[in-house]
Amino acid sequence: MQKILVVDDAEVNREILRVMLEEDYDVIMTADGEEALSVLKGRQDDISALLLDLHMPKMDGFAVISDLKEHGWLQKIAVLIISSEHAIEVENKCLEMGVFDFIHKPFETSIVKNRVRNAMELFAYKNQLEQKLEEQEETLEKQHKIIEMQAKKLRETEPFNRLMMEYRAAIMEVETRLKVLNEEFSQVYNRNPFESIKSRLKTPTSIYAKMAYKGYPVTVENIRDHLTDVAGLRVICSFPDDIYRLADLLIKQDDFILLRKKDYIRNPKENGYRSLHLILSVPIFLSNEKKYMKAEVQFRTIAMDFWASLEHKLKYKKDIESTEEIERQLRACADSIEALDYQMQDIRDKIK
Repeated sequence: MQKILVVDDAEVNREILRVMLEEDYDVIMTADGEEALSVLKGRQDDISALLLDLHMPKMDGFAVISDLKEHGWLQKIAVLIISSEHAIEVENKCLEMGVFDFIHKPFETSIVKNRVRNAMELFAYKNQLEQKLEEQEETLEKQHKIIEMQAKKLRETEPFNRLMMEYRAAIMEVETRLKVLNEEFSQVYNRNPFESIKSRLKTPTSIYAKMAYKGYPVTVENIRDHLTDVAGLRVICSFPDDIYRLADLLIKQDDFILLRKKDYIRNPKENGYRSLHLILSVPIFLSNEKKYMKAEVQFRTIAMDFWASLEHKLKYKKDIESTEEIERQLRACADSIEALDYQMQDIRDKIK
């Protein structure tokens, strides 16, 4: 039977509660806070609920709650306050300290039983969830260590390092074509179609994790065949129409092959994310051969890039409240940014 500790300096209250609950629970009784803590120190893992009077000699209920909190027992034991008061200030203070519920005098058997049962069931459920979360965290940590070990082995292999060299060459090839177009625009139109280019090569750890997620063995051939974003470039433009103009010019390069196009500017993601994504097959020229490598090129305005960077940081924050409200505000900001982009583009056209 689950154990309940009843703490009250009035013997009559202890006896009434014992009679009400002894059919369903193993009821332990103490007359003051010090005695209750003495019992808990040896049996805190066995006791499921604590029925606690607030007003007692030697050590009152508030001091007992503070001690439970200090030892971390308040997270494991459901505390219900025995009280004849209905003062809002007292109840608020108890709830803020971590008390689960109240049992008011005079005692009504059905209410006492239901409140104790509900408290114990919810606490048991909460503890089960916490245990599952701890187990999941341990599993994820083990998986992460395995991925790190495998990624380290991957970095030490010659075929993998050669593959990474080829992806770096693809990045340089795309960067060169974009810089040439930028020079041409600067000469012919006296303006530049983009502000900056950012590039990155996926890390071995990220590659291994993504291949495991997709369910493919981690081999050079599988990385080449099934990943499209090992080589990534982000092109930051001033105006939305520059994005489409520059993307079209890049696609029209006679030795570039467009594999996939995702337009999240005209069709934004639900969270408000906007960007134009191209998956290209890019030629690289090695000492003894020409071969094609995949590269992902993302086009954004300065405002779109600012929003995406901020959203990424916020998304990976933990223990945040009101996530729905934050997501709503982020979507509203994304819409405002889009309107601003087109307003600035309109001003540019008027100046021209």
